[in-house]
Amino acid sequence: MKVTWQKKDAKQQTLKSFLRKQGVSQRLYGKLKKGYGQVLVNGQKTKLAILLERPVAVTLELPPDAIEENVAISQVPIEVVYEDEFWLVVNKPAGLTSVPGPSNSTDTLVNRVKGYFIEQRSAIKAPRIITRLDRYTSGLVLFAKHSFAQAQIAAQVESHRMDKRYFALVQGQISREHGFIEGPIARVADDVKYQITPEGRFAKSEYWLEKSKAELSLVQVKLHTGRTHQIRVHFSENGHPLLGDKLYGGERSLIARQALHAGKLGFTDPFTKKYLEFFCPIPPDMQLIIDKEFGN
Repeated sequence: MKVTWQKKDAKQQTLKSFLRKQGVSQRLYGKLKKGYGQVLVNGQKTKLAILLERPVAVTLELPPDAIEENVAISQVPIEVVYEDEFWLVVNKPAGLTSVPGPSNSTDTLVNRVKGYFIEQRSAIKAPRIITRLDRYTSGLVLFAKHSFAQAQIAAQVESHRMDKRYFALVQGQISREHGFIEGPIARVADDVKYQITPEGRFAKSEYWLEKSKAELSLVQVKLHTGRTHQIRVHFSENGHPLLGDKLYGGERSLIARQALHAGKLGFTDPFTKKYLEFFCPIPPDMQLIIDKEFGN
């Protein structure tokens, strides 16, 4: 991995201080001192214990993360929405688990992305998943190509500054054009379900009504927190379970999975400072219902 920053002023600053302000952790700086990767100033390799006294270009070069031998390789193709030197955005199909686990360790999205990089003969051997989706939720998933990129994006993930938008088909008629649902969420004891309960963690969802009729509504939802099953719990406990969501009481005659799709993702690239925004069309199983129930 290679990233270059510009020091634009002539103020004296140690190279260490400059790197720390760019997000280089003390741990990574310690590894650099021991020969892990290298730092260049105006294209020339340099020692770390120097003073920067004028505008310069500082480049950090890091070797690829070590391959994770315990993560199997799947050759099943993925749908790439966007790719650059730091990030990969893919469209995850419904029914595919995001990460390996006891029930499936060989053909999850992570396994397929690893296989994709190997097929591309890329140096990337250990892609880092940043955003995850439930198995039966479709849509956009972000990967970092290096652990340093993962660390750089972490603040946006933890503070919920990423703009993640979902489209959901929910039962019943929602009358308000725009609204918020707040309710602390916790897991039900000895169950895989979650519920709104005073003992739960604060959760906030924002929604916009796209289409509505007596039996069905299409909403766009933005997460202001990231609790497990948040959208499914918030709408079901407010009398509007997601269509097809067996776990939370959704009607399954029209679709056999929760009708939830991650259709928009936006974040600021911590390296370029540019805002990146991606869109992913609603998949056919949901679009057929939308067309049938609401018209084109």
